Amino acid sequence: MDSLALKPPLQQLFDEHIPLRAQMERIFDLACGLKEAGIGGGDTQLRLLVRQMTDFAWKLEQHSDREENLLFPMMARYLGRETGPIAVMEYEHDQAKRNIELFHEAYSMHGLRKDGIGIGQIAGYAEEAVTILMEHFCKEEHALFPMANNLLSEQELEQLEQAFTTGQDQGGDRI
Repeated sequence: MDSLALKPPLQQLFDEHIPLRAQMERIFDLACGLKEAGIGGGDTQLRLLVRQMTDFAWKLEQHSDREENLLFPMMARYLGRETGPIAVMEYEHDQAKRNIELFHEAYSMHGLRKDGIGIGQIAGYAEEAVTILMEHFCKEEHALFPMANNLLSEQELEQLEQAFTTGQDQGGDRI
């Protein structure tokens, strides 16, 4: 997808993927390294992974809120929400978020167990969240955003851009 062809609010979402993807690559490399190291996995690397996941989760939430509260409802007017691309996008958001939650829960429960099982499980949740999101971002960039670019009216795109600028969702609540 030539990102230059996207209208401004869709381009913003596309551009937000760039730093998120860079974070995901670092997380994935660290998680894979920890899984491979197993029992020899270092406390320092695990703590680094936890810090990176925490920062990433916060930034991802800001991005996904704009999609879930603004873009998806607009597109659902045309495409429906129960099946089709919006249902898939929301399902993938839920799956990635669930793996991030499981990551934090596993770390809280197992912490720095020295048997390697806890570290492998914790790293596995991070790895799964990233895998889901990498594929998800590709779908958005190559299918969903271009579809929205053609589907949404100029007025809807302006509303979307205004909402992104002011941080308002469609009901007027701050996101």
